Amino acid sequence: MSEVNLLESVTTFLQRPHGHYINGVSVLSQENTTFSVINPASGKVIATVNQGGENEVNQAMQAASDAFHGVWEQTSPIERGNCLNRLADLLQKNGEELAQLESLCSGKPIQLSRALDVGASSDYLRYFAGWASKISGETLNVSLPSFKGEKYNAFTRREPVGVVVGIIPWNFSIMIAIWKLGAALASGCTIVLKPSEYTPLTMLRIAELATEAGIPDGVINVVNGSGAQVGASLIKHPQCAKVTFTGSVPTGVSVGKSALEQGIKHTTLELGGKNAAAFLSDMSVEKIVDGILEAGYVYQGQICAAAERFYIPSVHMEAVLEQLSERLSAMKIGSPFDESTEMGPLANREHYEKILSLFEKARQEGCEIVHGGHALEGPGFFVAPTIVRAKSAEDTLMKEETFGPIGTFLSYDDEEALVAMMNATPFGLAASLWTNDLSKAMRMIPRIEAGILWINMHTFLDPAVPFGGSKSSGMGREFGSAFIEHYTELKSVIMRY
Repeated sequence: MSEVNLLESVTTFLQRPHGHYINGVSVLSQENTTFSVINPASGKVIATVNQGGENEVNQAMQAASDAFHGVWEQTSPIERGNCLNRLADLLQKNGEELAQLESLCSGKPIQLSRALDVGASSDYLRYFAGWASKISGETLNVSLPSFKGEKYNAFTRREPVGVVVGIIPWNFSIMIAIWKLGAALASGCTIVLKPSEYTPLTMLRIAELATEAGIPDGVINVVNGSGAQVGASLIKHPQCAKVTFTGSVPTGVSVGKSALEQGIKHTTLELGGKNAAAFLSDMSVEKIVDGILEAGYVYQGQICAAAERFYIPSVHMEAVLEQLSERLSAMKIGSPFDESTEMGPLANREHYEKILSLFEKARQEGCEIVHGGHALEGPGFFVAPTIVRAKSAEDTLMKEETFGPIGTFLSYDDEEALVAMMNATPFGLAASLWTNDLSKAMRMIPRIEAGILWINMHTFLDPAVPFGGSKSSGMGREFGSAFIEHYTELKSVIMRY
């Protein structure tokens, strides 16, 4: 396949002044401070964005509050769903433009941007659209005594919490934002989004498409800037009713504390993990290697649910590492705009330097780097996909989240001890179990501590299935019907007549 040429609309968009999207219009910050957007495949600046400040935060929150108490409250549930469906249509219509912007900012291979950040995001919007008219309470039978013939009735209502603040990571700047805005709008809330400084452009374009879709002004707002300044100000704002954050555990803890301190605000935290993939001895070497590649190396491992700890039966370990090394050696690494590329660059310089430091840490601890473990020559933030054979479960790379193309491997012999090894982590986001023995799988499922558990697969998500972590990996759930609980307040009504 050949290199994809940038669309004229993408080139034109990049050349525009970029700031924020508030109350239905693009605005530039009153601040003179700007930050650069870097193409991770080249290391070159592709756009400049105005840093937001208190003025933009206040404007966006006021616009969202006015819309929540005004036009969006008066919009019927069916029409809210129609708005989301029209936005899904526009995502598909402008899909190549959005995919190219995503790949330029994140380094994601273009095929993945097309399939997930555009294709899957459209599907998620349609899923949320279907829920907009189906959020309901229940009628309850009460047992209060009647003294003079009076009777009682009771029912519950699900009411939107209000203005939602959504803080978005850099790895899936479209899809994760869609999870949050789709849930908010379907529930009757309005939203202010703060994208990552590394990937701030796509949501500005989607906000414009939302206006084109007929979503009223103020319902979706975007403020760009740093987490320390803009993110913190949004969370602390008195008109913020809920915070939904996806990102690292340390930042998530800070976000959660701030939300509690500012008035016990509703909070959903989807945080990191040190996800395990365990293969039982009945799996063939070929199937194990296929599973490892699926679980750990898609999008350079920059997926919060990707596997980083791999448990392999001792009898298969040598053959697995040999065959996996061969497969990684043959993997095409290069431009995200080459449709045949299987692995692109890491998303930003800061993350690139972190991954290089982890390679060095593994060497210092005496781990065996079976394959990779180094940067690639040339421009951009490219590293080789890496295999590390751990000495023990106490190695840094068996405990610390890497969020990169690093698989760390440990062999085992005792299947009874395997579950304990998988659970020996403060995290609990995701895990996978690979076996042909259904009976064993069914017995192990309740014992594995993870918010989502895959059997003979990894990383695949569906909008109907709730997603989120246990233990230090977060609180609350994205999508599925479970999102309703996190974007609405339950009100009980008791009547005497």
